[in-house]
Amino acid sequence: MKLTPGDIVHVYNRGNNRQQIFFNRDNYYFFMEKVDKKIANVSNILAYCLMPNHFHFLLHITEASCRPKKIGSLTSTELQNELRLLQSSYANAINKKFQRVGSIFQQNTKYKMLSDGNTQSHEGTYAEVCFHYIHQNPLKAGLVNKIEDWEFSSFNEYYDQGSYSFTPLKSYAICNKELGYHLFRLKSEEFYKISEQAIKPELRDKIF
Repeated sequence: MKLTPGDIVHVYNRGNNRQQIFFNRDNYYFFMEKVDKKIANVSNILAYCLMPNHFHFLLHITEASCRPKKIGSLTSTELQNELRLLQSSYANAINKKFQRVGSIFQQNTKYKMLSDGNTQSHEGTYAEVCFHYIHQNPLKAGLVNKIEDWEFSSFNEYYDQGSYSFTPLKSYAICNKELGYHLFRLKSEEFYKISEQAIKPELRDKIF
């Protein structure tokens, strides 16, 4: 996939054979530490969600994302290389910790271009649909009763009014929240209500 600054891309992957990839709370935190060091340094993270057997990121592409990266005889980008290293280093750590072998993630991480960077506003676009879909994922999967109850998504970076039974991952502050509010014309006082709105299946299908 050719990347240019200003693009918005949905990046996602799941466990090999749909297997679990996060086994306890520490695994999620460990993965997010790596995301903070790798992915946040080469892109603007607009949204993310870690689920027991898959993950989603909505990324705004920067100059750093697009830098060529040569891997053997192949030329990739800095972003794609960092995503590869993120998953391989996480898998190696999990295999060592649980004394297991084999792949954890599916071989090919998926990239879906949702915007070509030609507009300053993405209100009402597939990128905005993806933004809300990512946050709704745990609720739709029946893992929580309220969106804000899922600990491992960016929802609570944007929604700053909840009362939690956990310490939110806000300490990482890995999202460019200001950019997210700007691109999708979001208003903090309306954020929760908009986040709960149902997404039509025909729109959902366009983000994959």
